[in-house]
Amino acid sequence: MDGATIIELLTETGVKADPYPLYAKARELGPVAPAGDGVFVVSGYAAVNRVLRTPAFGVATADMMAGLAPEFLAHSSLALFGRSILQRNAPDQPRVRSLIASVFTARRVAALRPAVEAAVARLLEGMAEQGADGSPVDFMDAFAYRLPVGVICELLGVPERDRHLFRGLASDLTAVLEISEDLGELTAADRAADELSRYFTELAAERLARPQDDLVSDLARIAADDSGRLSAEELLANLVLLLVAGFETTTNLLGNGLALLFRHPGAAAGLRNGAVAPAGFADEVLRFDSPVQATGRVALAEGLAVDGLPVPLGSEVTLLIGAANRDPARYERPDEFDPTRTDSQPLSFGGGQHFCLGSQLARLEAEVAVPALLDRFPRLAPGGVATRRDRLVLRGYETLPVTVR
Repeated sequence: MDGATIIELLTETGVKADPYPLYAKARELGPVAPAGDGVFVVSGYAAVNRVLRTPAFGVATADMMAGLAPEFLAHSSLALFGRSILQRNAPDQPRVRSLIASVFTARRVAALRPAVEAAVARLLEGMAEQGADGSPVDFMDAFAYRLPVGVICELLGVPERDRHLFRGLASDLTAVLEISEDLGELTAADRAADELSRYFTELAAERLARPQDDLVSDLARIAADDSGRLSAEELLANLVLLLVAGFETTTNLLGNGLALLFRHPGAAAGLRNGAVAPAGFADEVLRFDSPVQATGRVALAEGLAVDGLPVPLGSEVTLLIGAANRDPARYERPDEFDPTRTDSQPLSFGGGQHFCLGSQLARLEAEVAVPALLDRFPRLAPGGVATRRDRLVLRGYETLPVTVR
């Protein structure tokens, strides 16, 4: 099996359900391997970490993609993400990222803890009522989605009455992040991009007229100050990105974590009796079954190499984060779920200039939610067959039925 076959197989439904055996095959090729003309696949922890932290390995921008496929920018979903910090390089990416970071501060996130705790308590009560007669409750719908979407919407300033709108739209939009070359499959993603763009255009205008203590108000004010620091298009794209990234990955973190607790009751017992720290549990879920499994980079300079293998200018590099997080060269017993690890540094939030701005918020939500869930429902158990989403890059569950009595 070669690198090109690895990348091709990653798009298959059966592999998406359990990609880890294929990741092991990728690592057998070495930390980095050729995967076709000008394409490389990277699966080793140290190699992935190094590429993520090397500015000369940038992201594929919308202009680059349009040069290869002129129809690229005809898709509003691709164009929208192309204007966000997710798909921009220096100097635009650090300029816009610094503006977002100036209002999306660690202090602001930490101040959300009481709101997170209150939201967790409210959602757990809702689960208790829904499952009081012993019928199954879908954890993904009743809790894993509702908590992070409520929190990020609170931070952004999205009114509570509108928060039900976003799950389907985000799911459709994030299809553009998957490994695929078929631009014809983006009809739903384009529709979602258009609807989210309209929504945040109206909300930004409203907040500019009547500011509140939220991120939309702060960023809309920056975009309107005539300094040229943030364009209207950049404002819109990054508000959509903050919303989608703010709950898609955390939803998967919560769902993947609960599924692992069902398979490892000792870990649940450890969380209940204090032998397992919530932060350690979150780190091990991120390592063992990462909500983000892969990302991509492009060689932006001559003379680059990964683990001694030359990577020419313009080469595409697929980074298998899920494989790196289970690299036996980095972790002992990498395929064993062990939330008591003391050396876990998962690459699930990326690294370098594209390190996830919301990582602290995701950790806060998981560290509050999981112990509260176990405390509220001592007999929490699987309530039926769970279903995975047919995704690789954003790995999570569509449904995860539980019983709470």
